[in-house]
Amino acid sequence: MTFLKSGWSDARAVFLGAVVGAVGARVDGATSDWPMHRGNPHLNGVSSMAAPASPKLEWSFVAGKPIKGGAAIASGRIFVGDDAGIVHALYLSSGKEIWSFKTEGAVEATPLVLGTQVIVGSSDGKLYCLDSESGTLTWHYETGDKILGGANTAKSPDGTADWILVGGYDSNLHCVDASTGKGIWKAATDNYINGTPALLPEGEVIFGGCDAILRVVSLKDGQALRQIESDAYVASSVAVADDGMAYVGHYGNVVMGLNPKTATVLWRYRDRNFPYLSSAAVSSDRVVIGGNDKRLHCLNRADGTMLWQVSTRGKIDGSPVICGDAVIVGSLDGRIYCVSMKDGSERWTYELGAPVVASPAVSDGWIIIGAEDGSVYGLHSNPSKP
Repeated sequence: MTFLKSGWSDARAVFLGAVVGAVGARVDGATSDWPMHRGNPHLNGVSSMAAPASPKLEWSFVAGKPIKGGAAIASGRIFVGDDAGIVHALYLSSGKEIWSFKTEGAVEATPLVLGTQVIVGSSDGKLYCLDSESGTLTWHYETGDKILGGANTAKSPDGTADWILVGGYDSNLHCVDASTGKGIWKAATDNYINGTPALLPEGEVIFGGCDAILRVVSLKDGQALRQIESDAYVASSVAVADDGMAYVGHYGNVVMGLNPKTATVLWRYRDRNFPYLSSAAVSSDRVVIGGNDKRLHCLNRADGTMLWQVSTRGKIDGSPVICGDAVIVGSLDGRIYCVSMKDGSERWTYELGAPVVASPAVSDGWIIIGAEDGSVYGLHSNPSKP
C-alpha cells in the first residue's frame, strides 16, 4: 500500500486545525461529541468514547414516523430528522423535546451542528439553517432536487468563513456560506449524490455518486481535480483515514481502498454478491463496513484482506462506529450490536424490536439511534447518567 508522505504532516495539521472547535473534532481525528454524519469531517466513524459495557435503555422519544438518518449530538443536545420532515431537538440526558422544525419533505440527512447553527437538508430540496437554542430558521438554500445526505463543513481557503458542503439529487455538490446561506460554487456530476462529501488534506473534497465515479474537487472553487471509476453506484460516503487514504463500498458488491492523491485503487474486496450501502469506519489499521449480506465486515486497511465477519439476521444499511476497542452498529433485524474490534467476538446485543436503518451516534457514554418504528432510543450503561 502506498501512503502519502510529502507534506502530509503539515497539511493534516492545518486541515484539522480548521475544524477543531467548530464541529468538536480532536486533533487525533476522534470526537467527544458527535456533531455531524460519521462524527467528523473525515467521515471516519471514530469516537473518542469507549463502548459502554452493558447499556440499558434510559429513555425513548416517539417521533411517530420512521427515522432513517443518524443523529447529531452537541453540547448535551440531540438533533435528528424523521420521515414526516420534522427536525427534533432533544435533551441528551432525558430525551425530552426542546423544539421541532417542520420542513416540506422527509429528513433522512444527519444534521450538522456548527457552533449555534443546526444545518440539515430535506427531500424538499432545501438546506436549512436553524438556531440550535430555539429552532428558528436563520436561512435556507434551495437546490434543484432532494437532499438525502448530511452536510460537511470546512473553513474557506482564506480562513475567514465557514463553508457548508452538501450533495443533492440535482447532481451537484454545493458549497454554501454558513453565515448567509448564499451559494459559493457548484460542482456538477452526471447523476444523484446520495452521500456526504469528505474532506481531504490540502484543500480537497472527495465524494461518490450514482454516476459510478468518485470525484476529487478543489475546496476553493469546486474545480474537478481527479476522478476514480467505481464501476457501480456509490450510495454511501467516503471515509478518509488519518494518512489521507480513503475507503468506500458500492452497489457493485465491492469495498475499495483508494489513494485520492494519485487517483488509484489500492485494493478491492469482494465477498458475496450483495451491495454495500453502509459507510465505512476506519481505524489506524482496519476498515469496518456493513453489507446487505447481513454481515459486518472487518478488513485489513493495508491490503483489503478480510480479518473477520459478524453475521446478523438483517441487512446492515447503517454505518458502524468505532468506540475504542469495539464497534457498534445497528441492523434491520432490530438489534444493536457491539463487537470486539480485535476479532468480532460479541460484547453485547440490544433488542430494539424495530428495524434499524440509521447509524448510531455516540457521546459521553450514550448511544443514540433511531428506528423504523418512529422512535429515538437513548442507551447508557450508568444509571446515574450525566
